[in-house]
Amino acid sequence: MAERTILVAGALGVIGRTLIERCRAAVTGGDIAVIGLGRRPPPPGSDPGEYRSVDLADPASCERGLCDLDGVTHLVYAAWQPRPTRREEVAPNLAMLRNLMEVLERAAPRLRHVTLLQGAKAYGSHLGPFRTPARETDPRHMPPNFYYDQQDWLATRRRCRDWAWTIFRPTFIYGFATGNPMNLTTVIAVYAAISRELGVPLRFPGSEAAYRVLNQAVDANLIARAILWAGESEAARDEVFNITNGDLFRWAQMWPHIAGLLGMPGAEPQRIPLVEFMQDKGPVWDAITQRYGLQPHAFGEIASWPFGESSLNREYDHILDTTKLRHAGFLEHEDSYRMFARHIRMLQERRIIPPAPAAV
Repeated sequence: MAERTILVAGALGVIGRTLIERCRAAVTGGDIAVIGLGRRPPPPGSDPGEYRSVDLADPASCERGLCDLDGVTHLVYAAWQPRPTRREEVAPNLAMLRNLMEVLERAAPRLRHVTLLQGAKAYGSHLGPFRTPARETDPRHMPPNFYYDQQDWLATRRRCRDWAWTIFRPTFIYGFATGNPMNLTTVIAVYAAISRELGVPLRFPGSEAAYRVLNQAVDANLIARAILWAGESEAARDEVFNITNGDLFRWAQMWPHIAGLLGMPGAEPQRIPLVEFMQDKGPVWDAITQRYGLQPHAFGEIASWPFGESSLNREYDHILDTTKLRHAGFLEHEDSYRMFARHIRMLQERRIIPPAPAAV
């Protein structure tokens, strides 16, 4: 039996997919086993390893799909069910966590750690300008916010139990997972490919103000490493941590860098409502896919234009303080410029986007 058996809820998302890939690559001598968990089946051609399709909103489905997982020692919960309003998000997202935990506690007597993923919305980043750099001790905003309900339930549940929990609050996450709304890397890359196909330069499509504000990013690979650290660290028990790459950037500097990585000319920013302007670009994407032999991802699944439009039009600083995480002993960091280079290269190697044009 493996020293650690990690159950990853939300295995097809950016964080879940990256964590599973890292665990599978790092396995030596049976130290780590990983089991993916999600509502939808894995996409054709993917290899998620051991994977179970379970509807966390259905207690009976949880019982059927999870009752035999007696070897699980760690749970990583990165599942999310969107709803039209913040109020409507609370009940289903709390129920999914509760349904999973109630079965897992009975089935897995060796369970010793639960990692819950939140985000900067815990500070009200989705509501407008918020106090920055945001610290884990900052007061909550006016509910509803399902993060609060999940955290309070988990903290109460943990009393008189042997397992501990850690909560991570990442800034904007960069990685790869198709069909995931929180995936800005692919949004930018697909937007760039369409721009190139249409013979237009790679313009920043957000507002001028958004082009100038301070940003942070976090590589999904860094989150995966932090999750593995937290699962074994005494300093991470029952604690909340912000996590970022550790640096700052403005799109005014990063966007020309991205254009250079993709071999495209840049131009001054121009406000382009992505939701509206991408509505008719499905045939363009299909032509790109066929010409370059890309993976056959449907245009409606490869990128979320509402998420891209909202993310690239944020006109206030988005900065999380990570002092607490460093004091706890997790000292790793990433260079955001190198991160974009690595991710774009990965998307090209996996045939998600076209290769950069050959130098003339």
